[in-house]
Amino acid sequence: MEIINSIMNWVMKKRIHDIDLFLKYPIEVQNELFTKLLKTAKKTEFGKEYGFSDIETFREFKQRVPLFTYENIFPYIEKLLNGQQNILWPSEIKWFAKSSGTTNSKSKFIPVSQEALTDCHFKGGKDMLSIYFNNHPSSKMFTGKGLAIGGSQQINQFDSNSNSYYGDVSAVIMSNLPFWAQLARTPTLEIALMSEWEEKIERMAKTTIEENVTNIVGIPTWTVVLLKRILEITDKKHIHEVWPNLEVFVHGAVSFEPYKALFKKLAPSPNMKYLETYNASEGFFGIQDQNNSSDLLLMLDYGIFYEFIPLENIYDETPETVGLEDVELNKNYALVISTNSGLWRYMIGDTVKFTCLDPFRIKITGRTKHFINAFGEELIIENAESAIKKACEKTHATIGDYTAGPRYIGEGSKGGHEWIIEFNEIPENQNKFVEVLDKSLMEINSDYEAKRYKDIALEAPVIHFAEPGTFHKWMKKRGKLGGQHKVPRLSNNRDFLDDIISLMNENGLGLKSK
Repeated sequence: MEIINSIMNWVMKKRIHDIDLFLKYPIEVQNELFTKLLKTAKKTEFGKEYGFSDIETFREFKQRVPLFTYENIFPYIEKLLNGQQNILWPSEIKWFAKSSGTTNSKSKFIPVSQEALTDCHFKGGKDMLSIYFNNHPSSKMFTGKGLAIGGSQQINQFDSNSNSYYGDVSAVIMSNLPFWAQLARTPTLEIALMSEWEEKIERMAKTTIEENVTNIVGIPTWTVVLLKRILEITDKKHIHEVWPNLEVFVHGAVSFEPYKALFKKLAPSPNMKYLETYNASEGFFGIQDQNNSSDLLLMLDYGIFYEFIPLENIYDETPETVGLEDVELNKNYALVISTNSGLWRYMIGDTVKFTCLDPFRIKITGRTKHFINAFGEELIIENAESAIKKACEKTHATIGDYTAGPRYIGEGSKGGHEWIIEFNEIPENQNKFVEVLDKSLMEINSDYEAKRYKDIALEAPVIHFAEPGTFHKWMKKRGKLGGQHKVPRLSNNRDFLDDIISLMNENGLGLKSK
């Protein structure tokens, strides 16, 4: 295993020379990729519709091709789901990455081409290892196995004659890994792709205990659940007593900040390392390349062409985008991508800011809409409004104001959502209101449903029923009463929640919790 580790270390470091190329010539690399994308897709249905053959410049591209949301581009994706090909991209689309939905559907289905698998997702994984080995040359990662905590997949139900599949992007990647990569991971693919999460966590825990796990890849939410179960089974105090050679946790999808303290207790070794990536259903975008900073190096040669909308212009009728050469430091931008899976000028909903322009490094700053995504649930405002409406109808209540945010995982407790709701008419049955709200969110958001399944990752929401006038007092305290100021509906941190609860306690506003 030591020989294999040395060989893999050498192989991974070779890629650093290629990374250096786009570090030195970022704009040239992106411009070359832009031309290649248009040339490759010019004979697709989309390429013909928007005249890709005649587009020569970025300016012409922006003038001819509009910005797309998932709702706008879905008619093309729907054709792919139904088995048609050469719609958005010329090569056969056999896989779709399924993620949480939008206003119009419970789930999104993002096409994943073979080029995207090879030149984006797989390349990102190899680069992640290359950067890690370059920063930690004494790593012994390949003396053991990597534990991957992924999602599930299933046959495409939209096309009975199709040989296509959809699933979480992690499941799509794991299902297509080369054989040598499969040998280096645990558990078996059969267990890793199970859809029943309670049984999956149990089997993962029991089958990986005896393995020599040196690295873990997953989102913090499910990783915490798995590690806690392993410690329960083994009756150990921390995970290094189970896996003494565990050296790194590779994470992404949600902010790691709320989990830091908990992970230090679960994995207290001073040699334990953490590596953040930005890998979404739509593509692999960034990798933490510095040991002393969590900023992400924007990866520029993965078949993704980037545009950026200044956040102050996001709600313009036709928002103007800028290319990489025109971005500014510490300014929030909405991310727009054109990819080698056929997403064209696609707004993925994420916002970023540049922390460095040489090389281009970013931080993920949020979403273009209010949201909660502390646990990978991607709860958006449309989900919340719809669920509250159903809960009010079932309990004959009417809403005044509300806000919601995360309740973080702690020792002996699971995560969840916490709501403060002020009513004009109080629900006839407060417990039923909570139950209907929770059930409705599960019905309209597949990621929330997965995290709530049997309370494995998320517990039922906690709702504080606020006295009338609570939000009025809070907005007045903040100097934001009246005018265009609105109560923030959803937040991915507890700043608003804690401030309002403190106000309620200080003023004896009759806080009630259910």
